[in-house]
Amino acid sequence: MSALAIPGPNPLVPGPRWTSHRFIPCEVMDDQLKHQLGMMAFGMSDLGECLEAARTIAADDEESWVSAWGDRARVLQQRAESAGKHGRRVSAADAYLRAATYWRASLMHFSRPDDPRTRAHAISAYDCYDRYLALSGYPGEPVRIPYEDGFLPSYLYRSPAAGRKAPLLIFFQGRDAWPEDSRWLYDGAIRRGYHCLSVQGPGQGLALRLQGLPFRHDWEQVVTPVVDVAVALEGVDADRIGLMGLSFGGYLAPRAAAFEQRLKVCVADPGVLHWGESIRSGLPASLGDALAEGPEAFNAAAAAVTAGSPLAEWFLRDAAWKHGVSTPYDLFQEFDACDLTGVAGRISCETLVMDGAEERFSAGQARQLYDALDCPKEFLLFDGASTAQLHCQNGGTATAAESTFDWLDGRL
Repeated sequence: MSALAIPGPNPLVPGPRWTSHRFIPCEVMDDQLKHQLGMMAFGMSDLGECLEAARTIAADDEESWVSAWGDRARVLQQRAESAGKHGRRVSAADAYLRAATYWRASLMHFSRPDDPRTRAHAISAYDCYDRYLALSGYPGEPVRIPYEDGFLPSYLYRSPAAGRKAPLLIFFQGRDAWPEDSRWLYDGAIRRGYHCLSVQGPGQGLALRLQGLPFRHDWEQVVTPVVDVAVALEGVDADRIGLMGLSFGGYLAPRAAAFEQRLKVCVADPGVLHWGESIRSGLPASLGDALAEGPEAFNAAAAAVTAGSPLAEWFLRDAAWKHGVSTPYDLFQEFDACDLTGVAGRISCETLVMDGAEERFSAGQARQLYDALDCPKEFLLFDGASTAQLHCQNGGTATAAESTFDWLDGRL
């Protein structure tokens, strides 16, 4: 044995799989950092930049999070602007793309709607992203989808490989991520001849931070206006429209599919049958008991839990903002309204339910949704051998793209 060899497992990866590696000693922050690292494959982030940001992030400290990523974004944006002034379009485009990523990243774990950085960083993210699109020639264009008295900020990615009439995949993210981060999805679509429409719905992205639109459980009211626009798009085959939701979107997409009949396929990644049940499974049992006792008892119990857990405090405050409520009790009423138990049987389009062997945020929910479906369906489990076993295939999006589009090909 070489004197330099390390006997036994690598001490930096203490568990049986790569997923046991921790960059930040907070499960949610660590997952969010891995989300940023996963975008390196598309030039949307860089290893040193991400690890430099992580170096200054303290577990459960929102201020350190927004500052670390904001500082990275600001440096990249300044470099992009300088490159642009000197006519270096490629360098400028590349730097604008990473700056946009880091501006969005700064807001993933920052739940202060009244802080001016919430609005400013969101605007900077899309200013940088739009400049990237303009300079790079990447086939994306901003679209405003009419919604109630405002609009849903969206991007249409037209496939250069598409025929005269091509399928369209509509997708959205969930609670925390931004759809522009999911380049594995829209890039995978356009390379295969699909057009792709990424949507920021209520409770998400700019729709939340600039328009103040909160989540709603009846997501068909969101998707129907999107499909109204989609079927009228030039080059889109109105009979081949698919819908995909990631994370909390694994509830939202099937909910919409139960009512919107113009969808040919639906993908839930991961599937969620009952959002409230999935949330309670990760919280102390005392909260579940207090919920049955009514608002006063539950709000007091929630205050006691959050006093001893910065992560729980962040989650409840973050979720209350995104769902447009002011108390923990009202928040859990919103969570429990996100229940497909009574409507999953109405879904008629062919549906793919995805899951990961190490799904931590909605464990068991995907199988429950799959079992509740009466439509043509398939269950796709990413196990440890796939390296894509985390929530939304975090860290394994190349495998996710192959598997997702292999299923969609021939169906959509």
